[in-house]
Amino acid sequence: MPAEAPPPRWTLISVLFSSIPLTPSLAATLHEAAVDLYRRDDAVGQVAGDLMNGRVTNLKKTMQLGAITGPAFEARLDTERGSGTVRYLLTRQGLDLMGIEAPQGPAAARPRYLN
Repeated sequence: MPAEAPPPRWTLISVLFSSIPLTPSLAATLHEAAVDLYRRDDAVGQVAGDLMNGRVTNLKKTMQLGAITGPAFEARLDTERGSGTVRYLLTRQGLDLMGIEAPQGPAAARPRYLN
């Protein structure tokens, strides 16, 4: 029986804005940092690699782009191609595929208003 194909990348991460070119490895690094922050319900994390470093911020908001929705993040990075900002979200579908549930705690208990 053949192994299941991995989900498409857009299932895991959806980029809302990027002022720098995103390579697959950079997108994967940002995804891992966001998943870690989301699981720990933490605000800020550092990312570093061979060709980049910076910080990822958990905006602690849910954003929606058409039918894609999920928790929002912002990264400020220094790369070999210059400095820039990336705003993105983890998709709910991707979080569900990974078996990750919304964090439980004081922040999750607060009421959320749409306006």
